[in-house]
Amino acid sequence: MASRKTSHPNRDSEDKYSILLPTYNERENLPLIVWLLVKYFGESGYNYEIIVIDDGSPDGTLEVGEQLQKIYGEDKILLRPRAKKLGLGTAYIHGMKHATGNFIFIMDADLSHHPKFIPEFIEKQKEGNYDLVSGTRYQGNGGVYGWDLRRKLISRGANFLTQVLLRPGASDLTGSFRLYKKAVLESLVERCVSKGYVFQMEMIVRARQLNYTVGEVPISFVDRVYGESKLGGNEIVSFVKGLITLFATT
Repeated sequence: MASRKTSHPNRDSEDKYSILLPTYNERENLPLIVWLLVKYFGESGYNYEIIVIDDGSPDGTLEVGEQLQKIYGEDKILLRPRAKKLGLGTAYIHGMKHATGNFIFIMDADLSHHPKFIPEFIEKQKEGNYDLVSGTRYQGNGGVYGWDLRRKLISRGANFLTQVLLRPGASDLTGSFRLYKKAVLESLVERCVSKGYVFQMEMIVRARQLNYTVGEVPISFVDRVYGESKLGGNEIVSFVKGLITLFATT
C-alpha cells in the first residue's frame, strides 16, 4: 500500500480526525499511546485531536493527561473527564459532544491497538468512501498476540456465534479499533442499547441494518502491556445475553 509519509498531500484537506480514548487506570499506557498517535498523525500529515475521556481513575490517569496536554498543547490533547465509570457507549457520546473532527477514531488506550494502522484506516475509508472502517484480527495478515488459549477461544467463539446468528457482513465484531464518519457514529450510538463487551458488536449489526458501508483493515492486536484485562466472567455472560437480544430484535 502506498505510503503518504513523505509528500503530505493531505495537509490541506478539510478532513479532521478526532480520536476518542476512554480511559480507566491507564496512567502507564496513556503517555505511550499519545506519543504514538502524535507520531503517526504527524508523519501522515492529517489534522487530528485526541480526546481523553477518563472515568475517575484512582491511579492518576487524569493527572498524566494534564501533563501530556502541557507537552503537546490543548488543541491536540482535550481532557473531558467524568466522575466515575459510566460505560463505553456513554463515553463515546460524551467524547463526540466535544469532537470537532468530521471523522472519529475509537480505539483502546492500553496499547492493544497500534496507531501505525491509522494511515491504512484513512486510506481504506477514502478508497471506498466507507461509512465506517473496522480493524479485523481475523482477515488477511491480522492476528492476536499475547492471549492465552481461553481468551482466543472466547473471542473466536463470540465472533463465530455472531456470524451464524446475525450474518453481519464483517469478520471481526468484538474489536474496538474503528474509524467512523462522525454523523454515522452519532446515528449508531443513538440506536445502541448494549453495554460492555457486546456494544462493539451491536454497532456493526446496526450499521448493516441502516445500510451503512463497512470496510475492513487487518490489524495486529497485542494484549495490554500494563494493567489488567477488563474481560471477566460477567462480561462473557453479558455478551451471550446481548447476542440473544440482538438475534431476537434484528
